[in-house]
Amino acid sequence: MSDEQDTMDEWAAALAEAEGSDAGAEAQVAELDELSGSNETISGEEKRKLDTILDIPVTISMEVGRSKINIRNLLQLNQGSVVELDRVAGEPLDVLVNGTLIAHGEVVVVNDKFGIRLTDVISQVERIKKLR
Repeated sequence: MSDEQDTMDEWAAALAEAEGSDAGAEAQVAELDELSGSNETISGEEKRKLDTILDIPVTISMEVGRSKINIRNLLQLNQGSVVELDRVAGEPLDVLVNGTLIAHGEVVVVNDKFGIRLTDVISQVERIKKLR
Protein backbone atom coordinates (compact mmCIF):
# COMPACT_ATOMS: atom_id res chain seq x y z
CA MET A 1 0.00 0.00 0.00
CA SER A 2 1.29 3.48 -0.77
CA ASP A 3 1.99 6.14 1.88
CA GLU A 4 -0.89 8.23 0.51
CA GLN A 5 -3.32 5.31 0.87
CA ASP A 6 -2.02 4.62 4.40
CA THR A 7 -2.63 8.25 5.35
CA MET A 8 -6.15 8.17 3.89
CA ASP A 9 -6.93 4.97 5.80
CA GLU A 10 -5.64 6.53 9.04
CA TRP A 11 -7.81 9.63 8.52
CA ALA A 12 -10.85 7.50 7.74
CA ALA A 13 -10.29 5.42 10.87
CA ALA A 14 -9.83 8.53 13.01
CA LEU A 15 -12.98 10.15 11.64
CA ALA A 16 -14.97 6.96 12.20
CA GLU A 17 -13.68 6.76 15.77
CA ALA A 18 -14.53 10.42 16.41
CA GLU A 19 -18.09 9.81 15.20
CA GLY A 20 -18.49 6.92 17.64
CA SER A 21 -18.17 4.15 15.05
CA ASP A 22 -16.14 0.99 15.54
CA ALA A 23 -12.42 1.75 15.66
CA GLY A 24 -11.78 -1.06 13.18
CA ALA A 25 -14.34 0.15 10.65
CA GLU A 26 -13.03 0.37 7.11
CA ALA A 27 -13.65 3.42 4.95
CA GLN A 28 -15.43 2.68 1.70
CA VAL A 29 -14.75 4.40 -1.58
CA ALA A 30 -17.89 5.91 -3.06
CA GLU A 31 -18.46 5.61 -6.79
CA LEU A 32 -19.68 8.97 -8.08
CA ASP A 33 -21.16 9.78 -11.46
CA GLU A 34 -19.78 12.66 -13.47
CA LEU A 35 -21.64 15.89 -12.79
CA SER A 36 -23.80 17.07 -15.63
CA GLY A 37 -25.59 20.37 -16.16
CA SER A 38 -29.24 20.66 -17.09
CA ASN A 39 -29.06 20.19 -20.87
CA GLU A 40 -25.92 22.36 -20.96
CA THR A 41 -22.68 20.99 -22.34
CA ILE A 42 -19.27 22.51 -21.84
CA SER A 43 -17.48 23.38 -25.03
CA GLY A 44 -13.84 22.52 -25.54
CA GLU A 45 -12.86 26.18 -25.06
CA GLU A 46 -14.82 26.45 -21.79
CA LYS A 47 -13.27 23.20 -20.54
CA ARG A 48 -9.80 24.53 -21.35
CA LYS A 49 -10.54 27.74 -19.42
CA LEU A 50 -11.88 25.77 -16.47
CA ASP A 51 -8.81 23.51 -16.46
CA THR A 52 -6.63 26.63 -16.37
CA ILE A 53 -8.24 28.08 -13.24
CA LEU A 54 -8.39 24.72 -11.46
CA ASP A 55 -4.58 24.78 -11.22
CA ILE A 56 -4.38 28.23 -9.58
CA PRO A 57 -2.96 27.86 -6.07
CA VAL A 58 -4.89 29.43 -3.18
CA THR A 59 -3.98 29.92 0.46
CA ILE A 60 -6.18 28.08 2.93
CA SER A 61 -5.90 28.95 6.61
CA MET A 62 -7.69 28.01 9.81
CA GLU A 63 -8.30 30.78 12.31
CA VAL A 64 -8.63 29.95 15.99
CA GLY A 65 -9.45 33.54 16.96
CA ARG A 66 -8.30 37.15 16.89
CA SER A 67 -7.15 39.76 19.34
CA LYS A 68 -6.28 43.45 19.12
CA ILE A 69 -3.41 44.73 21.22
CA ASN A 70 -1.34 47.87 21.06
CA ILE A 71 2.28 47.84 19.94
CA ARG A 72 3.54 48.42 23.53
CA ASN A 73 1.92 45.16 24.66
CA LEU A 74 2.99 43.36 21.48
CA LEU A 75 6.64 44.21 22.16
CA GLN A 76 6.33 42.89 25.73
CA LEU A 77 5.26 39.41 24.57
CA ASN A 78 7.77 36.67 25.25
CA GLN A 79 7.86 32.92 25.70
CA GLY A 80 5.04 31.86 28.00
CA SER A 81 2.91 34.95 27.37
CA VAL A 82 -0.81 34.35 26.90
CA VAL A 83 -2.87 36.33 24.40
CA GLU A 84 -6.63 36.24 24.99
CA LEU A 85 -8.64 35.56 21.84
CA ASP A 86 -12.15 36.63 20.94
CA ARG A 87 -13.41 33.02 20.87
CA VAL A 88 -14.86 30.78 23.52
CA ALA A 89 -13.19 27.39 24.04
CA GLY A 90 -14.91 24.74 21.92
CA GLU A 91 -16.22 27.25 19.37
CA PRO A 92 -15.65 26.19 15.72
CA LEU A 93 -12.61 27.45 13.85
CA ASP A 94 -12.96 29.60 10.72
CA VAL A 95 -11.66 28.17 7.45
CA LEU A 96 -10.49 30.93 5.12
CA VAL A 97 -9.41 30.74 1.48
CA ASN A 98 -7.40 33.78 0.42
CA GLY A 99 -8.85 35.59 3.45
CA THR A 100 -12.50 34.79 2.63
CA LEU A 101 -14.53 32.71 5.10
CA ILE A 102 -15.74 29.53 3.39
CA ALA A 103 -16.44 27.13 6.29
CA HIS A 104 -16.31 26.35 9.99
CA GLY A 105 -14.68 23.27 11.44
CA GLU A 106 -13.19 21.49 14.39
CA VAL A 107 -9.64 20.33 15.05
CA VAL A 108 -8.78 16.64 14.70
CA VAL A 109 -5.45 14.93 15.34
CA VAL A 110 -4.19 11.93 13.40
CA ASN A 111 -0.69 10.54 13.91
CA ASP A 112 0.49 13.70 15.70
CA LYS A 113 -0.66 15.94 12.84
CA PHE A 114 -3.44 18.50 13.07
CA GLY A 115 -6.30 18.54 10.61
CA ILE A 116 -9.72 20.13 10.46
CA ARG A 117 -13.09 18.49 9.95
CA LEU A 118 -15.50 20.83 8.20
CA THR A 119 -18.73 21.11 10.17
CA ASP A 120 -20.45 23.90 8.23
CA VAL A 121 -19.68 25.14 4.70
CA ILE A 122 -20.76 28.69 3.88
CA SER A 123 -23.11 28.81 0.88
CA GLN A 124 -22.04 30.61 -2.29
CA VAL A 125 -24.82 33.16 -1.80
CA GLU A 126 -23.57 34.03 1.70
CA ARG A 127 -19.97 34.31 0.45
CA ILE A 128 -21.03 36.70 -2.30
CA LYS A 129 -22.99 38.82 0.20
CA LYS A 130 -19.87 39.15 2.38
CA LEU A 131 -17.85 40.47 -0.56
CA ARG A 132 -20.08 43.55 -0.83
